[in-house]
Amino acid sequence: MSSSLPRRVEPLEILDDPYPTYADLRVAGPLCRFGPGVWGVTRHADVTALLRDPRLGSEFPADYHRVSGGGGPATQLLRRILLYRDPPAHTRLRRLVGKALTPAVVRAMRADIGAIADELLSAAWERGEFDGVAEVAYPLPVQVICRLLDLPVTAGEELRQRATDLGRAFNQIVPQEAGPRADSAATWLREYVSDQLAGRRADPGGDLLSQLLAAEDHGDALTRDEVVDNAVFAFFAGFETTVHLIATGLAALAADESQQRRLREDPSLIPAAVEEFLRYDSPIQGVARLVREPVELGGRTIRPGRVLVLMLGSANHDEAAFADPGRLDITRHPNPHVAFGGGAHLCLGAYLAREEASAVLGWLVRRGATLRSAGAAAREPGSPFRGYARLPLRFTTV
Repeated sequence: MSSSLPRRVEPLEILDDPYPTYADLRVAGPLCRFGPGVWGVTRHADVTALLRDPRLGSEFPADYHRVSGGGGPATQLLRRILLYRDPPAHTRLRRLVGKALTPAVVRAMRADIGAIADELLSAAWERGEFDGVAEVAYPLPVQVICRLLDLPVTAGEELRQRATDLGRAFNQIVPQEAGPRADSAATWLREYVSDQLAGRRADPGGDLLSQLLAAEDHGDALTRDEVVDNAVFAFFAGFETTVHLIATGLAALAADESQQRRLREDPSLIPAAVEEFLRYDSPIQGVARLVREPVELGGRTIRPGRVLVLMLGSANHDEAAFADPGRLDITRHPNPHVAFGGGAHLCLGAYLAREEASAVLGWLVRRGATLRSAGAAAREPGSPFRGYARLPLRFTTV
């Protein structure tokens, strides 16, 4: 590994734009030190391979979770959801949960997703100026996941806030002030979902909760706790990363009128544009994996018990994999980004996220609207995701 070191940068500089720092780290070597026993993997080829490497796991010891976030309800929930389980438990949970969240389920929701996007964006159009986060990026996926789970849309705002508080528990080290809110949110969400499940057992429907209750494979079914925990996770995962995909996509478009014009001229580029948004400013910048067997990388042997953070954001800007990676290019092909992870833990909600982002772009194309910045945007601090807290935008006609 090279002994050269990246330049020193301030935390706010990284929050605003981490990609120059990632570039320095890739030049310095394939590994960077994150802390005691923790290494970051910087390059696309290594990240791609390690996402599928069975020597790495996602199921961390109880002590790791206690150090990371304490031993409260949020930590306990995280240890039970499929995201932090390894085979065979992960294989079983993913197979059963996957039966309730398939591409066919999302396709059946396409018209509803489009109608929600149209309502939100048309209201923003009437106002002229709007907050892309509060008025579009948050309410769209929250309303969609509420419909998928057959939860009252009127409860969406409280559910969103609780789920956002729970999301702080996904930090590698949970900020001290965020821990109690995450624990409170985990308890509240589990109780809320439990109450909803009682009604589904008595009168099941076609919603995601009913399907989770009914999910069975060769006589195997989810336990009550598995349904509750993974339904909470499904609600959280069903909107949180999509919020940031939509917001960062809108921000990227607002900063590049030529790409907006290209999209209006060729609406068939909408799917490729969504993939480029995922690469260009990935909502999930890194995922942690526990080393279970020795891994050789960068002239080092990473021993079992150590942690590798696979730096998805850095991999998606690696010059060895992407030409001119700092440029937004909605025609980019191929685009082997790793924004949704890979291997056994490839994001179950990827299809839904793509559908919702495509609905937003479809509306912009049909309306012939040009997006521009309407003021200073603010990044979301203290979040394990890369997104915006505020995104002032305005519409103009072509």
